[in-house]
Amino acid sequence: MTTKYFALLTNQGAAILANAAALGTKVNITAMAVGDGGGTLPTPDASQTKLVGEKRRAQLNSLIIDTANSSQIIAEQVIPEGEGGFWIREIGLFDADGVMIAVANCAETYKPMLAEGSGRTQTVRMIIIVNSTTAVTLKIDPAVVLATRKYVDDAVIEVKAYADSLMDAHLKAADPHTQYAPKASPTFTGKPKAPTAAAGDDSTQLATTAFVAAALSVLNGGAPASLDTLKELAAAMGNDPKFVTTMTTALTGKMDIAKNGSDIADVAAFLRNLGLGEGAKMPAASALASSAGWLSIPVIISGVARNMILQWKAVSVPMSVDGSMQSVNSAWPVAFPTACLITIQALTNSLIYSTNGSPFTSSTVIDRASFAAASAYSKSTSTVTVWGVGY
Repeated sequence: MTTKYFALLTNQGAAILANAAALGTKVNITAMAVGDGGGTLPTPDASQTKLVGEKRRAQLNSLIIDTANSSQIIAEQVIPEGEGGFWIREIGLFDADGVMIAVANCAETYKPMLAEGSGRTQTVRMIIIVNSTTAVTLKIDPAVVLATRKYVDDAVIEVKAYADSLMDAHLKAADPHTQYAPKASPTFTGKPKAPTAAAGDDSTQLATTAFVAAALSVLNGGAPASLDTLKELAAAMGNDPKFVTTMTTALTGKMDIAKNGSDIADVAAFLRNLGLGEGAKMPAASALASSAGWLSIPVIISGVARNMILQWKAVSVPMSVDGSMQSVNSAWPVAFPTACLITIQALTNSLIYSTNGSPFTSSTVIDRASFAAASAYSKSTSTVTVWGVGY
């Protein structure tokens, strides 16, 4: 398979390295540049003196001899997450005079920056083969180096191992502090006395029984006798070594009063347990209080949620000159969604006598939206108030 990605010394770089090896001098490789290849993956050419489309050049973070191959030099640069916005398809190594020593192509990768909404630290590495690594100065300016996480982790491990070894030797030494007088442990008999330290003293002063008693008294803070020892406290908590976890778990299963029931896992089951059924989910009753008004009450009819509507309206009916019924059609304040079941009427204003016959009022349902009011009263216009009940 033809090699697609590779690095090679430029003609200038090969000449500089050969000259350094012959004269016993050193080449100081200091910088690395990355480029986008002008939009396509380039093929490295030894005659190149610059990258096809350079996007960034900066000091190297690392320049070392490969431990697995002494003729290979590994150069590395870290691009911070705050820089980017370009593709990386080519890499170049430069000496202190700005001459491109080596050139390489690489698998295409996009280096985003934080302003684009995504950022990452990008490590770019080039491996070049030289005839003599002694002709290359392996020196990095620590003032411009951005340490990789692996480098820091390795350094932390190394420092910790060194500190642990020192501590281990210190602990194992019979007398690690030879500058001090030999340790001696006096043996007291009887009831030796010492000054009682002030409350809260955390120095190396001896603690007398009086100091301890006072500290314990502050610790229990006047707790009742049934809860002033650790044993009693443990018993009060059910001797549960994971009391906090147990209580946290128990409280997690409780409803949050601030959520007003929104944290109920199964609302349907909750309503069944209350015995309210679908009625618990129905809205409140509503009404319009007026001479032509209505009252709407949510109900369940044959398992279906409906609104039972009671509405009323006062209708003016002309007087009857001969005692016959006078009828007036009128519209309900609101149309019944399904049907008007019944009407009821009452005379609310008239001269209550007639020229002949028996005076009376009546009302009938015309349809869901209207009704007819009638009156046989004479001597004046009658006001008949009609009530309708339906859903």
